Amino acid sequence: MARVDIIMPQMGESIAEGTLSKWLKKVGDEVKRDEPIFEISTDKVDAEIPAPAAGVLAEILVKEGETVAVQTVVARLETEKGAVVSAQAASPAPSAPPPPQREATPASGPARQQPPAPAIAASHSGNGNSFEDRVRTKSSPLVRKIAAEHGLNISSMQGTGIAGRVTKRDIVGFIDSGVARPAAPGVRAGGWAGGHALPMPEPWAGDVVEPMSKMRALISEHMVASRHTSAHVTSFIEIDFTRIARIRAEKRAEFEAATGQKLTYMPFIIKAVTLGLRAFPVMNSSVAGTNVIYRKQVNIGIAVALDWGLIVPVIKHADDLSVSGITRALNDLAARARAKKLSPEEVQEGTFTITNPGVFGSLMGTPIINQPQVAILGVGAIEKRPKVLPGADGEDTIAIRTCAYFSISFDHRVIDGAVADQFLAFVKKTIETFPETGL
Repeated sequence: MARVDIIMPQMGESIAEGTLSKWLKKVGDEVKRDEPIFEISTDKVDAEIPAPAAGVLAEILVKEGETVAVQTVVARLETEKGAVVSAQAASPAPSAPPPPQREATPASGPARQQPPAPAIAASHSGNGNSFEDRVRTKSSPLVRKIAAEHGLNISSMQGTGIAGRVTKRDIVGFIDSGVARPAAPGVRAGGWAGGHALPMPEPWAGDVVEPMSKMRALISEHMVASRHTSAHVTSFIEIDFTRIARIRAEKRAEFEAATGQKLTYMPFIIKAVTLGLRAFPVMNSSVAGTNVIYRKQVNIGIAVALDWGLIVPVIKHADDLSVSGITRALNDLAARARAKKLSPEEVQEGTFTITNPGVFGSLMGTPIINQPQVAILGVGAIEKRPKVLPGADGEDTIAIRTCAYFSISFDHRVIDGAVADQFLAFVKKTIETFPETGL
């Protein structure tokens, strides 16, 4: 018999750690190759991880709820000797050992975890050639952006990630600790409180206190960091979907018979957005310090509501797809997101995001930008409304039209209101004049 190590996978280039949220097998269970064996949560994806080989789960080394560095051995399989190659051999461990587990720091309120601020490195080689130097400075784009906003040098910080890598939690904790250069007066990660931290709420008799799930905590961090990073502004526009509604009614049966897919409004919206991003490239950009990166790829993230949180799978090269192709990609990603079957690559490299609260009846909203993007489109409920239209004889007339409110939240650091409004107007015109042969 031989032992095979099961490791915490590298879920994307910018991911340094993951939380083992649930074991799907227990010690002694037989496991098939590629059978899901545990679930993980990162700030990018909530997914099931398959077994690297067939065998028996012999040992579990990481408990549910623990966060460990990538490449950490989380369990071991017992299998026939020579049947498989060790997972570590296929994905070698880093030369530096993973850091010890962090302990939760108690606060004045229940279920509160305050991450320790990363310490200033006591010694540093300064040549940037060591493994630690390379990993530490290769923090995620979001971490580097936050550091730049606060005038911090990541290379001088010792984080809690692998080999001292500074994570998003580290940088936020460091800023909140007061050691870093203070932000603008009155602004803190917890909110506006005249320059002081807001008091921690206490539970009252009969209240129920539950810790946030790992995904919810990561979403919380991401949203707060986005608000601190981008100058958010939101504009609104009303779009007439009557033409699209008629095309759907006429083509739906034929389309579904030919493709096996339901024809919804969203693929038409995505198609219009991709054309708009080509016409207004700054809407498809990212901010890197004082530089603007204009993305050549148009990768559309679609926010998918889950029972346990929110995830944003990405349709890559969406501008190359027809409405039919977008429909297939959209339905496939949404179904696998709800089944926890997405791969890390399918939630990365988005350049623009669309969120659709209208499916729950919401008329409009002001969504938060999905960093490091610079804009996000909100789609309100598509419903019939009475509208005043010019009649054939020049008189105004009231007609029933299918309409929706769209919102665009954009980063005013690089996008002016006029450009954002022109983008919305372009999307509106594209939808309202969509060709009947455009499927």
